[in-house]
Amino acid sequence: MKNYFLLSLLFVCLTVTSCAKKQTVAAENNEENVVAEQVSNDTSSMDPKNFSQEPSVRETEKDTVPDLEILYFPFDSSKISKDGLEVLKENTTYLKKNPTLNIVVEGHCDERGTAEYNLALGQKRAVKVKEYYVQLGISPKRIATISYGEEMPQDSRHNEAGWAKNRRAETKIIKNN
Repeated sequence: MKNYFLLSLLFVCLTVTSCAKKQTVAAENNEENVVAEQVSNDTSSMDPKNFSQEPSVRETEKDTVPDLEILYFPFDSSKISKDGLEVLKENTTYLKKNPTLNIVVEGHCDERGTAEYNLALGQKRAVKVKEYYVQLGISPKRIATISYGEEMPQDSRHNEAGWAKNRRAETKIIKNN
């Protein structure tokens, strides 16, 4: 009887846990789709060939430009908010006025999670920003991406306020040597 009770309890816990997760993922995907539709319904510029020609930028010198704002992300997400979309539109205006500048989008994470996970999440963030820049009319050949994961925190505090500043994508100008 005791084994039956434990087995039933385990089944109920697994069912509740898996159902809650599916609803959360569906809601997040729906929000991403709404923001993506606001940018463009045409994804023909998102040809994967355009993203395979990125230069290696890890050892390249980069400049921070005050006119290019930093984009911040929610915890454990590469989703771009409506406010983030406005940041990207403003950055795009600057980039269109300076068509000879090449940029790198750096993806960053807070310290929570493994180094491997944070590198992957940082890359997702950088690629997501690049995709929006391309949709907004910036040539993909001008844009490189890199993930620093948790390697380069903007804020060294170990609390939510510090972590929120570290979950970001920065657009920087690649210096021509």
